[in-house]
Amino acid sequence: MTAAVYQGAGRLVVEEVPVPVIGPGELLLRVESCGICHTDLKKIKYDLLPGPRIYGHETAGEVVAVGDGVLAYQPGDRVIAFHHIPCETCFYCERKLYAQCPVYKKVGITAGFEPAGGGFAQYVRVMDWIVRRGVEKIPPGVSYETACLVEPVNTCVKAVNQLAPRAGDVVVIQGQGPIGLMFTMLAKRAGCHVLATDRMPERRALALKFGADAAIDPQAHDIVSVAAGSTEGRGADAVISAVSGKGLVEEAVRASRPGAKIMLFAQTSDQERIELSGKDICMGERILMGSYSASIDLQAESADLVFSGALRAGELVSHQVPLGAINDGIELALHPSGKSLKIIVQPQRWSK
Repeated sequence: MTAAVYQGAGRLVVEEVPVPVIGPGELLLRVESCGICHTDLKKIKYDLLPGPRIYGHETAGEVVAVGDGVLAYQPGDRVIAFHHIPCETCFYCERKLYAQCPVYKKVGITAGFEPAGGGFAQYVRVMDWIVRRGVEKIPPGVSYETACLVEPVNTCVKAVNQLAPRAGDVVVIQGQGPIGLMFTMLAKRAGCHVLATDRMPERRALALKFGADAAIDPQAHDIVSVAAGSTEGRGADAVISAVSGKGLVEEAVRASRPGAKIMLFAQTSDQERIELSGKDICMGERILMGSYSASIDLQAESADLVFSGALRAGELVSHQVPLGAINDGIELALHPSGKSLKIIVQPQRWSK
């Protein structure tokens, strides 16, 4: 089969590799669509893990073979598969901190080499513990391109649930890329007054389309003043930082009121440093929190949001690139334009 193999030093090479061999309890999927995630970009751009590996974890495809003992799925089923599933019995699982579970940290989908998701390949092996609890069937009429967004939607639903905004709360959402726009839709569904920020006019326009009450260019307008003006001078009730960059967390604190919650979602690099006033957090009684990856508790809900169209996630797809052009897709994702948003790799297509 064909796969995009990460060789290290930022190099992604499209080459031939063996089709994975499945064992008892496992599935072999023909990958039809796999979203390019910002996590993939960081691993490639910053050479975070040694090669060779096959990345890609927002995976949708068709079951082509089932291992001994698999009864819930059969060849021809259209499915999405999560690459992380927790044990549900350990210290962290008991506290619903699933992303900290040792089993969750194991990658349960591979296209070869060290398991790394494998969605940037024509076929993937889905391991038994993922098959048991981490696969959802795609209903008729839902495209693979839309279906592969269930995993990132899950991560956003998890963060919003953790934030627990009240209806009527003023929520600032920094960044209106695909993830930021998902947050905008979810916050609006929760009844919030959404103030979206982004430097790109096209993304600000999309924020308004998806429910934002205002879309602000942070280079032209002070979001701190806008948030104060929307809250009788108090500041936002909550801030979601859906983009990383120097000074953004500090801005989130300034834009929020005492007692506000500030959700860090994009700050995943150990190189990123944040310097805040202790007074703003302690005496201001603000809650600084983080959320990472998906929750098994929200798997069915997230799938239903996407499959039913209740969350217009499919409209976020701007580009679908064949596997042979994956490096073009990676480059576009690293350097987005006003016309680019969510980029999907289609492994069964080789050329443009």
